[in-house]
Amino acid sequence: MPIKVIDSYEVEFTGEALEGTAQWGAYVSISVPSANPMHMTALHPKRRVSADLALMDQQAAEAEAERVAMTILEGLRG
Repeated sequence: MPIKVIDSYEVEFTGEALEGTAQWGAYVSISVPSANPMHMTALHPKRRVSADLALMDQQAAEAEAERVAMTILEGLRG
């Protein structure tokens, strides 16, 4: 599960196997530090980026998740 820190946002983008298929789903979560240094505050809890999008492998799913995460971050910043 790749994680990037962009500005103060911790962005996790993952590709997970879809149960009962040979396909993969793209998932994103975005967090920021909280007042407690041991915890993060979820701004965008982990969720599948598109319910009808199934990809052929984990790398493709992670790439799609990263693309969507950047779009979500643009909205949070603006």
